[in-house]
Amino acid sequence: MASVSFVGAGRRYPGTERAAVDALDLQIQDGEFMVLVGPSGCGKSTSLRMLAGLEECSEGSILIGERDVTDEVPKDRDIAMVFQNYALYPHMSVADNMGFALRVAGVSRAERALRVQEAARLLDLEDYLDRKPKALSGGQRQRVAMGRAIVRRPEVFLMDEPLSNLDAKLRVSTRTQIAALQQRLGVTTVYVTHDQVEAMTMGDRVAVMKDGVLQQVDTPLALYDRPANLFVAGFIGSPAMNLLPARVEDGTAYVAGHRVPLERTVAAMAGDAVTLGVRPHAWRLADADEGIRGVLRVVEELGSDSFVYVTPTDAALAEAVTQYVVRSDGRQRLEKGEQVGLVIDPTDVHVFDTASGERLG
Repeated sequence: MASVSFVGAGRRYPGTERAAVDALDLQIQDGEFMVLVGPSGCGKSTSLRMLAGLEECSEGSILIGERDVTDEVPKDRDIAMVFQNYALYPHMSVADNMGFALRVAGVSRAERALRVQEAARLLDLEDYLDRKPKALSGGQRQRVAMGRAIVRRPEVFLMDEPLSNLDAKLRVSTRTQIAALQQRLGVTTVYVTHDQVEAMTMGDRVAVMKDGVLQQVDTPLALYDRPANLFVAGFIGSPAMNLLPARVEDGTAYVAGHRVPLERTVAAMAGDAVTLGVRPHAWRLADADEGIRGVLRVVEELGSDSFVYVTPTDAALAEAVTQYVVRSDGRQRLEKGEQVGLVIDPTDVHVFDTASGERLG
């Protein structure tokens, strides 16, 4: 097993103005499950492919343990990759697919059979070893792809959106299996996804990227509780954080006339304009004459909770915010089209500098 280090690593494609990955500095500990997450085109898959040796580094270096692998070919890096499309050989059995890389490496037939059997037991594939991939479900094919990586006993697992082709229910169960398997094996794992829910539920730490630049790396809960900037605040969390423009006067933020007291240290750093971040749980639904006024448009009933979507009635605010998302008691009777008021909990509000996007408090 080994740690992984990106040291100022970058990738710039010829003829492009912006780097696909820009001076990435990221340290991944031995045995850690690190998730790279961000929107399409943010550089997460390019970063993974640079680590795999499938993309060249235009600048900086990449280390696996103490070994600089920047210029090494993929086969010498002691990594195993799991792809989005499984990449299984259709004419081979499950057992042959899982053991193929070992056969190419010259591992004996007995040793191959032993490793394949061990991986099949871990992945609950023992009853499918003689089948061809076409006779398997999507989830089973993905487990075969995982088995092919496991039998190699690499220093690092690389996973590039391995669950994107699965249906919603299967994705939930499979991500749990992958996280549990990684913890059991203790292999350093770098996992790429665009799904922030997947990232939050699987990773020991999560690295959030945008436009090739690392925005923040921390534990899932720390990202949720203290996002470093507006992008991370809006990206992490489901439903997303509500972001509201506010003006500041005498240590108080005002949103459509609604007062939100700021902490003294935050008020000292704030200019005339800030952006308030309010998670869905940090609102309180009130009467229409209290707080920020709006019209209730949609109610998503989830049993114990509901998510309520409210359109602001203040004309100036409506230009910046199309709707608020509020978490409410699932048993509360709410009518679509009714006027409501929203009150912000000042102890649970995030404050960002509007110009720079950086967190103030």
